Amino acid sequence: MAKQSSQEELRGTLRKLVKAVIEFSRLDEHVKGELELAGFCGSKAIVLGLGKGSIQMARGALSCVEPVGGVVVTTRGSEARLPGVEVLGASHPVPDDSSVKAAEALLEWAGSAGKDDLVIALVSGGGSALAEKPIPPLTLDDVRETVKLLLASGASIHEMNTVRKHLSEVKGGRLAARAYPARLLGLYASDVPGDKLDVIASGPTVPDPTTYSDALTVLRRYGLYDRVPDRVVELLERGARGEVEETPKPGDPRLSRTSNRLVAANIDVLRALSRYIYESLEFNTIILTSRLEGESREVGKALASITLEALDRGVPVKPPAAILAGGETTVRVRGPGVGGRNLELATSWALAVAYWEPNAPAAMLAMDTDGIDGSSPAAGAIVTPSMVEEARSMGLSFHEALERNDTYTLLKKLGATVETGPTGTNLNSVSVILVSP
Repeated sequence: MAKQSSQEELRGTLRKLVKAVIEFSRLDEHVKGELELAGFCGSKAIVLGLGKGSIQMARGALSCVEPVGGVVVTTRGSEARLPGVEVLGASHPVPDDSSVKAAEALLEWAGSAGKDDLVIALVSGGGSALAEKPIPPLTLDDVRETVKLLLASGASIHEMNTVRKHLSEVKGGRLAARAYPARLLGLYASDVPGDKLDVIASGPTVPDPTTYSDALTVLRRYGLYDRVPDRVVELLERGARGEVEETPKPGDPRLSRTSNRLVAANIDVLRALSRYIYESLEFNTIILTSRLEGESREVGKALASITLEALDRGVPVKPPAAILAGGETTVRVRGPGVGGRNLELATSWALAVAYWEPNAPAAMLAMDTDGIDGSSPAAGAIVTPSMVEEARSMGLSFHEALERNDTYTLLKKLGATVETGPTGTNLNSVSVILVSP
């Protein structure tokens, strides 16, 4: 009979898995391998990088190609020296003046490429904020206010980036259009459910299937049409009437010399993690999905029901088991607290399991591979059902933390947060639930 583990033992095991999650999320070897496969190793290229994983991606590329110049944009504070290219730090999750400077540098380098040049664009999540050049007459403040409202609305990343593409000169294929007629290879590391290239960092080198009308629909759906700056609505309405040029669409001749490839995604992390857990811990494993979406607190309840089913009936996997999932849930901001999607997911999961079985031999890790979850300094958290009662004994409440969107404050006091700092990668969020017999 398999050994039963306590909640604390499972929690300790999850602490050790944090390092594995980060290691399996590395991007450099993925990029190098793709360039080798494409036959570009040894080629001269203009190297452009954009996103939270841009430094790792650039290191992979620069180990293979010879740079003739370029610029790599990463989050402020994560800059590093790279041979032959400039590195710029910019703002995330809301753009600022540094984001405009970054966008202008990317556009300038893309525009400098000639017909015989090769441009390698390395794109990862976070790029939508890191590089921003508003379409006139929009101001940076117009875009900033719109982004803030979208982030707090509960809109999915697909919906948010539909709007962002139509406010920017660098997104929605416009960066690739600027590089024409040069040959451009876009390599993408996905941080979005479904791994659609046009959504990752708002697809700066990818044909855009969305329209100005779609962007207006998103604003109306979330009650933002009358709340975003007037210039934003005016621009989108003009675009919907055909008075403003659309983003490049499939078949646009300016993208005829552009090809784009996915080099790494959340499912790659989950598969590697599943193999590692099975081989090193001898737990049965199951990957539920790499496409988790929805309100974090509701998804937490759903994962709790799966946990309880595994405990009670061995379905969908028999303990000792690891239940894995990934994706990007959303948070509708209702309160003034500090938190993030993974922190809310973990809080909701613990609360739901504790309602039925507070002493259940189960524990959960929910973390963002980029090391930063929402407005908090944490990557995520490791929780157990018994923490709900532990919090109550300290005068704290899981329910109140969720209502105030203040899950970081709660979980920090319980010693449950996972704090890695920026990891240099970004392959979305990962959840691991360990269940003992």
